[in-house]
Amino acid sequence: MLAGSRGGVWSGGKAPKGALAACFAAKRVRVADGPRSPRHGHLPGEDVWLIGEWRRNGERKYYLSNLPPRTALRRLAATIKARWVCEQAHQQLKQELGLDHFEGRSWTGLRRHALMTCIACAYLQHLRLKTAARGKKSAAGRATAQTNTS
Repeated sequence: MLAGSRGGVWSGGKAPKGALAACFAAKRVRVADGPRSPRHGHLPGEDVWLIGEWRRNGERKYYLSNLPPRTALRRLAATIKARWVCEQAHQQLKQELGLDHFEGRSWTGLRRHALMTCIACAYLQHLRLKTAARGKKSAAGRATAQTNTS
């Protein structure tokens, strides 16, 4: 764990390979990204969070975040793990909806193509949620009917 840091375990949503879980530690640090000094390279910049993640498989990852100093460790971890959802959506847009199939030459054409794939993704998600809600209602109805006949 990082010296002088606060740590904890984060357990998040479901992933294709199982539940997401990791140990996190965070500490405020100053990164040398400030103004350039003639003798010392870069001077220290603003305070940021240095977040360490230790996964179950032993893999370690480190992140920098500019979230406010009073941010809870749980929020830092959730923000880091939210990236996974974005990556999955981008992968789905490329593989299933053809985001990577654009072969035009204009910025306007690319933006229109990206917009259409995002609209298609939103529509498909709407259909998935509607189907899932319908399945829950019918399951609840069957459960109620079984208790009424008992």
